[in-house]
Amino acid sequence: MDSRLSTMTLYPIPSYRKFTTSGRVTLLARSRTRRRPPKNLRYPRHPKSPPNFGVNLFLKKTSTNSADISLAYLIDGKKPRLAEKKGEGEEQEQEDTEEEEGRQETGICWDSDEIEAISSLFQGRVPQKPGKLNRERPLPLPLPYKLRPLGLPTPKKHVKSASPLVVSSRASLSKQVYKNPGVLIGIAREIKVISSEEDVSVVLNKWARFLRKGSLSLTIRELGHMGLPERALQTFCWAQKQPQLFPDDRILASTVEVLARNHELKVPFNLGKFTSLASRGVMEAMVRGFIRGGSLHLALKLLSVARDGKRMLDPSIYAKLILELGKNPDKHMLVVSLLHELGEREDLNLSQRDCTAIMKICIRLGKFDVVDGLFNWFKQSGYQPSVVMYTTLIHSHYSERKYREALALVWEMEASNCLLDLPAYRVVIKLFVALNDISRAVRYFSKLKEAGFSPTYDIYRELIKIYIVSGRLARCKEVCKEAEIAGFKLDKDTTSRLLQFEREKKVHYL
Repeated sequence: MDSRLSTMTLYPIPSYRKFTTSGRVTLLARSRTRRRPPKNLRYPRHPKSPPNFGVNLFLKKTSTNSADISLAYLIDGKKPRLAEKKGEGEEQEQEDTEEEEGRQETGICWDSDEIEAISSLFQGRVPQKPGKLNRERPLPLPLPYKLRPLGLPTPKKHVKSASPLVVSSRASLSKQVYKNPGVLIGIAREIKVISSEEDVSVVLNKWARFLRKGSLSLTIRELGHMGLPERALQTFCWAQKQPQLFPDDRILASTVEVLARNHELKVPFNLGKFTSLASRGVMEAMVRGFIRGGSLHLALKLLSVARDGKRMLDPSIYAKLILELGKNPDKHMLVVSLLHELGEREDLNLSQRDCTAIMKICIRLGKFDVVDGLFNWFKQSGYQPSVVMYTTLIHSHYSERKYREALALVWEMEASNCLLDLPAYRVVIKLFVALNDISRAVRYFSKLKEAGFSPTYDIYRELIKIYIVSGRLARCKEVCKEAEIAGFKLDKDTTSRLLQFEREKKVHYL
């Protein structure tokens, strides 16, 4: 069998190697003339040297006289040339033929579309699609670190808007003391401890440098709550001698209120002259003191003098006076006159507590239209009625026997997400008993116990009444037993009605 061995080696083959006579050996030695490799190899043997620093080959424009340098020349392996010398033409042709042979050996062939696409990268900007060239770019999104304030320390000029801890740490000792309720009440407690022979200056002199105008008003009111009007007056006399504390209407108003409440205030005979000299705050403090002390005739007298002198006091003063006068049935005419006077005021401004107190007094007097008017005014003022105000208005309609209007208020109260308290449950159960709606009465009775409230005796009595009307003797006995376990004893009227109901049931069965 003939075999042929072809090899290319750089080493000489020794002559003593014997091959079979039937075989052929072909030895190809390396040529002395080294052929230049083509430039378009996929993996070049040596990396290309980088261009000169600072020269941009893509932005560099060629002159108009020179020929267009296309990428096709680079891919075909032909170097662009402008002018050739006579001796160099033959060498260039020889190099071109060698590169053509190398390209044929590698087998790489470029399409015309690929060449055109790559050539356009070197000619200039890629043409864009037709459309709106001068389009407006959207604004950049806000960055969170620019929206969120930096965590820098608060400047001293904005200390008041910072947290209370920052204020307390940066403020001076006097600013921390003169408005601090704990310190001012502590001063009143120190005054209470000292013996009766000692003067209040023993305590106040220690705090004089820390106090400001209005500081001792809380101390004086606290002394009044402790039942020490003499010490409150001594504190006011000491403050009069301090130029940094007096004159101050707040200290004067607190002292007047404490003395009027404890019946220690000497009322001048000429109240007209007093009201012309006193400020509005001092007059209101005096009326409040008279009302809390029970001197309602003096409060009415001072109020009439202020009205004659065209001095308008706060509406809350009228509300407190109406509440105290309404407790006495003999004073109902005075209450009606005060209600008319209060209704004529244009600057009516009542708190929810004062408004509810006046509504309760009007229910007692039978002024149901005034109750409705106050409730509507309160809602039109932009305030949200509380469960106490709703309960008062439901009780007003219940007392007027307007059960359907009261039922509509119950649904309105439920829709406003008001949590019912024990008085609200009492009024609502009474309303359903009056409507003879036993299912809703029992349902709200269950809600009352689920809310954690203990039913009162009148609630048990209303349930017994509605069970008697509906003819449920067994349920009546259950409610009676539950009331006895709760510690209530049935009154004579309820017991007689229950016994009569049992007799009727026995006669009916017989």
